[in-house]
Amino acid sequence: MNARPRMRPAFVETPADDTIVVQRIEDTATFQTLRQEWNELLQASASNCVFLTWEWLFAWWRNLSEGRRLSLITVRRGGRLIAIAPLAVRPRSLSRLLPWPSREFLGTGLAGSDYLDVIVRRGHEREGLAAVADALAAAGAVLELSHVPANVSAAAQLAGDLARRLGWTASASRINVCPFIKLSGHSWPSYLASLGSAHRYNVQRRLKNLTKQFDVRFEQATSEEQRREALELLIDLHNRRWSERGGSQSFATAALRAFYDDVSRSGLELGWLRLFILRLDGRPAAALHGYQYGGVFSFYQAGFDPAFAKQSVGLVTMALAIKSAIEEGADEYDLLHGDEPYKYQWADKTRDLERIELFSPCVRGQLSRQALGLSRIVRRMGRRVFGNALADWIVVAAALSE
Repeated sequence: MNARPRMRPAFVETPADDTIVVQRIEDTATFQTLRQEWNELLQASASNCVFLTWEWLFAWWRNLSEGRRLSLITVRRGGRLIAIAPLAVRPRSLSRLLPWPSREFLGTGLAGSDYLDVIVRRGHEREGLAAVADALAAAGAVLELSHVPANVSAAAQLAGDLARRLGWTASASRINVCPFIKLSGHSWPSYLASLGSAHRYNVQRRLKNLTKQFDVRFEQATSEEQRREALELLIDLHNRRWSERGGSQSFATAALRAFYDDVSRSGLELGWLRLFILRLDGRPAAALHGYQYGGVFSFYQAGFDPAFAKQSVGLVTMALAIKSAIEEGADEYDLLHGDEPYKYQWADKTRDLERIELFSPCVRGQLSRQALGLSRIVRRMGRRVFGNALADWIVVAAALSE
C-alpha cells in the first residue's frame, strides 16, 4: 500500500457551475477523507449495496490490498461528487502471463465482495461514465472487473462507452450466481409456507426438537464487547465446521481476520452488523455473520460445532436469521455468490454475476488480451495433463516467484 499523498487531476481543478472535474486519487489519506461524500453518493446511486460502502472498501484496502496501487477516479460536476470508479492497480502477473499491470475493483478477491461496480449518481450516468471512460483511456490498458451484477451494472455501461467511443475491446462472461429471497410482504409463517414441503417440515421439526432438548438462545451482538466475543466464536466454529472437509481459507491469515474485525466494528457502529450466536444450554453451537443494509440482509459466513451436527444447528441458525430479517422488515435475504444446493432450499430467485474484461486499442492492451487468453489455455491444458492440484501448484509457484 502506498501511503504517500499523490493526487493527480485529470482536468482543470477550478470548477464553474457545471464544470466536470476528474481526479485520480492514489493515496490512502485522501481516500480516508471521502467517507461522507462516498456514502451519500452511493445511496443516491443504482449500485447501492454494503460491498460498495466506504467502510467495506476502506477496510479491504487497509488490510487486503496486497501490493496493489490505489487508483480511485472521482468525477465532480460543479463541485458535487457524481461518480466514483473504486479501482486499484494490480501488479503484473506472471501466473496469468500478463506483462503489464491491470486495474480492478477494490474488494476483489479474498474478501468475497459481490455486486462490485462503478458508483454513479442517478440522473448523471451519461456525463459521469463518459468522464470515467476518458480518464481510463488516458491511464490504463487493461481493466478486469469481477463480481459485477450481470446486465444491470454501471460497469457494463462503462464498457459499452469504452468500446463504442474509444475503440476498446470488451467481453463479459458469467462467473457466479447469487440466490436470494424476496421477503417483502412475508411474515415468518407465510415464508415457511412458500418453501418446499419436505424442507418446510424439516425446518419446523428441527426447531421444535431443539427447544425440547435444550435451552435455546439466539443472540445478536449489540455491543462492542459482544461483537468481539461473537467474532472469535464465529472464527472458531467456522474452522471447526470446515476442519473435516480439508479446512477453510476464510480466516486463514492475520490480514483477513483484521479485515473482518474492522468491517464488523464499523457495521456495529452503523447498525448494519448482524452477528448471531446460537447457544444450546449456554454452549455456543453455531454462528452466522451478515449485514443488513438498505433493506437487504446479506448472509456472509457461518460456522457450527460438529458435535451438534445431528441437531442440524446450521439449518436452524439460517432459519432464525431469516426469521429475524423478516421481523426487522428486510425486503430481501441474499445468500450471495455460490450455487451450493442448500441455498436453493431457502431461495427461489437468483442473480448472475459476471466478469467484464476491457483492453485498450493500444499495443499494450491488445498484447495483454492475447496474453490473458493464452494463460487460460495453458491453465486448462495443465489441468488436463497434470490434474487440478498440480496445475494449481504451478500457478501458485509462478505467482510467488514474481
